Amino acid sequence: KTLTLEAVDLQWAIILQIFMLIWYSPVEHLTVRNLTFRGPLEELTEYAFQPLLSSVEQLISLDGSMKALTLEHVRNKVYYFNQEILYRQFSEMNIANLTIADAYMPHMLCPNRTSSFQYLNFSHNALTDELFQNCGTLADLKLLILQKNKFESLRKVSFMTSHMKSLTYLDMSNNLLRHDGAGVQCQWAESLAELDLSSNQLAGAVFECLPANVQKLSLRNNQISNVPSGVAELKSLEELNLASNRLADLPGCGGFTSLQFLNVEMNSILTPSADFFQSCPRVRELQAGHNPFQCSCELQAFIRLERRSGGKLFGWPAAYVCEYPEGLRGTELKDFHLSPLACNTTLLLVTALLLT
Repeated sequence: KTLTLEAVDLQWAIILQIFMLIWYSPVEHLTVRNLTFRGPLEELTEYAFQPLLSSVEQLISLDGSMKALTLEHVRNKVYYFNQEILYRQFSEMNIANLTIADAYMPHMLCPNRTSSFQYLNFSHNALTDELFQNCGTLADLKLLILQKNKFESLRKVSFMTSHMKSLTYLDMSNNLLRHDGAGVQCQWAESLAELDLSSNQLAGAVFECLPANVQKLSLRNNQISNVPSGVAELKSLEELNLASNRLADLPGCGGFTSLQFLNVEMNSILTPSADFFQSCPRVRELQAGHNPFQCSCELQAFIRLERRSGGKLFGWPAAYVCEYPEGLRGTELKDFHLSPLACNTTLLLVTALLLT
């Protein structure tokens, strides 16, 4: 039921014949890695491709055993033909899972009829914002992976999902996504529960363009310097990853009333707010390590917070180390102590006056 082919380097016509043979077989999961399409001169015309592709088109519309097709590391050495013919074959396949990864693919067509796709993985290609715009035939699609492509507009990505009524998971990591805000409206699939926007070029305005019902959200490795209050009402959000951004403090939970897990590691937080768990009472775990902590009087309140939190600070104590001042660099926060006299200005002045 499972067949894997490695290092396939054949002419187009032969590869298509192999696919047709497998389609008629009991194979349910076909994986082809390191696939190279070739074609002699007489096959470089659209005319030569059409008969074979027409046969494949008739074939893939039938109910066969095939459930999943995976093509990884694809190289095409046949240049002179209409590539839309090929995209059409893939878009019309009557299977549940399709993966075409690392294939330099610049586009994919919207299926002409209601598609059976439930899982699509087009990672590491050259796809752009025009993918699946106004496409209403992917109503059964649940998981969509588009990482490592060339998407730029978060707004267009949201409109792409708006017709995908069953979509629950979307991976848009490692793209070129931006969102300028300024009142621009976004429209996401209402079913979208998990969204990965890590490793893009997003700033704080991203919180104006997020799915209303998202439960798990990753904004890791972006350019977010603050989480605007009163902008996003993400009442279903339970997990938020803001690691490797530019935050100067812990965000509040004004718009995230259901938040349970927050990751703000590797930001620019010198002195975290000590009232975090009061403003975010439902948070069960806070990951705030690997920040450049400034060990001063202001940090004492955060250190006391750890003692009262009951182990909610993930990675404590190893990931919480003083960065400033230089004389304390490398000291774990649990070992940093200042006397009450040094941190209480009034007490210090009274003591000095009495001594005088």
